Amino acid sequence: MSTSAKTIIALCTVAFMSACAAKQEEVVYVEEPVSSEPVYTGKYK
Repeated sequence: MSTSAKTIIALCTVAFMSACAAKQEEVVYVEEPVSSEPVYTGKYK
């Protein structure tokens, strides 16, 4: 086999192995909802 054919086969093998590798779970952060402000009920209530 020529050197270029070996190189192409090696690159294809590496690409195949990386595509089939086990994927890690993505970490998703969920922000807590911001609490609402108190409703204005009057000066002395």
